[in-house]
Amino acid sequence: MDVAQRQIKHSDRDYIKPQEHEAEQLRAELVQLHREHERVLGEKQILEARMQKSEARRRAFVHILSDLNTLNRKLVDQRKAMIHILADYEQDRRRMVKQTERLDNSRRALLHILKDSHQSNLRLESSRKAMIHIMSDLKETTEEVQQREQELREKQEQLVQAGKLATLGELTTGVAHELNNPLNNIGLFVGNAIDLVELGMATTEPERILQELYNAMQQVRKATEIISHLRTFGRAASVSREPVNIVQVIQRSISLMREQLRLRLIEVEMQFPEEDVIVFGNAIQMEQVFINLLTNARDALVDAPTKEISIRCAKNVDTVEISVADTGPGISPELEQRVFDPFFTTKEVGAGTGLGLSITYGIIKEHNGAIRVQSRLGEGARFLIQLPLKPDNDPEGGMS
Repeated sequence: MDVAQRQIKHSDRDYIKPQEHEAEQLRAELVQLHREHERVLGEKQILEARMQKSEARRRAFVHILSDLNTLNRKLVDQRKAMIHILADYEQDRRRMVKQTERLDNSRRALLHILKDSHQSNLRLESSRKAMIHIMSDLKETTEEVQQREQELREKQEQLVQAGKLATLGELTTGVAHELNNPLNNIGLFVGNAIDLVELGMATTEPERILQELYNAMQQVRKATEIISHLRTFGRAASVSREPVNIVQVIQRSISLMREQLRLRLIEVEMQFPEEDVIVFGNAIQMEQVFINLLTNARDALVDAPTKEISIRCAKNVDTVEISVADTGPGISPELEQRVFDPFFTTKEVGAGTGLGLSITYGIIKEHNGAIRVQSRLGEGARFLIQLPLKPDNDPEGGMS
């Protein structure tokens, strides 16, 4: 019995030893797996942090690249606009030989700005390409983008200033056209006064001489107003306002144009209300409106078989409507929307500056009015003006 028990115990020890060995191996493997697991988790966290950082950089770069593309398109549009301005400027420069020096200076300024804009465009394009290769350095890229944005803002301001200078240069070409009538009248009135003095009438009819000189001074003031208006064209400018009889303004405009119309065999038909039509505005500017419209109608009747200009004035409750119509060839529908654009003209080269109707439009808008054109080919053109009347109970007209 003892021998059998010893054999059983011995066999149990032999069986337990392999199990303990396997358990030790399993524990070692678990420890190893646990370490590997911790290492993998650490690497995963590092990779996730890198991925988040990379994604943030990618998004920031995409945003910066989109801003660069937008800025690039804006700069290209500005360059195209400057090229268009330069082309128009060159055409006017060739027509206006007497203004060569002033226009040439403006052209040089535009070319210089255009060259700088082109160079900035090239630098911006190079920066955009370089941005693709320097994604790893976001800070430097951001600083460079900010610098390019600042340059773009500066160039844009220069383009705006150059556009203003070019417009002022172009406006000076219309000075002769705008001052022709008052200068001719000044010469006429002064000549009459000289004739009276030479005829020995200085002592017998001094009132006549003074009246002629007074009329000349009125034309001098009118010329001064015209020059001031050309200088301030396109921007808000404070001008004197007072109650104005619009019928008298129209009649004065016709009197200044009467000789030109008579020589061209043009008849003028007028229809005005019997009572006074008072608006609140600047009489000189309103007179210039009707001179421009009469001049425009006069030129349209050069080859017309029937040469007539009709001016009608209708007084409503709180507005006055004035129409100036001619029997000329009319205006095609596609050009009706452009007749009030500065420098737009349908006349031959050298026959017009395209300033008259644009100045007319600006004056009417400054007086809180409206102007439009109605025309059919072969049936003449009609310009319709609507102005607010001065309220009877408002001596100042409600305007400043």
